[in-house]
Amino acid sequence: MKTRPPETTIALAVATVASYFLIAATGQANQAALLGGFIPARIAGLIVPHALPLWLTPLSATLLHAGLIHLGVNLLTLVYCGREVEVALGRWGTVLLYGLGAYAAALAQYLVGPHSAVPMIGASGAISALVGAYAILYGQRRPSRLSPELARWLHIAWLAAAWVGIQLLLGIASLAGGIAIAAAAHVGGFLAGVLLARPLLKWRYRSA
Repeated sequence: MKTRPPETTIALAVATVASYFLIAATGQANQAALLGGFIPARIAGLIVPHALPLWLTPLSATLLHAGLIHLGVNLLTLVYCGREVEVALGRWGTVLLYGLGAYAAALAQYLVGPHSAVPMIGASGAISALVGAYAILYGQRRPSRLSPELARWLHIAWLAAAWVGIQLLLGIASLAGGIAIAAAAHVGGFLAGVLLARPLLKWRYRSA
């Protein structure tokens, strides 16, 4: 059976790249981060002139990146995991997971720093949801003396630790440029993917 091209994953990647280079061409990356990034302190009443509505910023933040390395790592992960997740969940399941991952990432970042006025930017949180779903849907269990269920969750934990570790290293590296990449957001997005993968899979095949 021929598999459909991962149209949703491709569309997300194209939109992310196009947004980055359009903003870079204007030379207004910092202003774009302020206006379109998710700022936790806005929930407590911080007003940012001319910024997008607060409820929209978890999504708009996915189109903003702190540099080519940040963008490149996210794109590689998006394409690698997204295309496989899209095969399982379909177009709308992937879109829903990506969007909910973005909001879960924003919530996690708010919980660890509710008074932070630093904009959270990047698609890492939403992509983390795809990584979490990928771990659930395609995780390979190695032979183990542990129970199958415990072995599966240990495997997922290792994947989560590796992904978050990579993002933390990127965050540390970015500090040299004066930019902080949100780490809690990646955990929040990953957990959303882990929790939503199976319900979304059942939702897709609910009438089968």
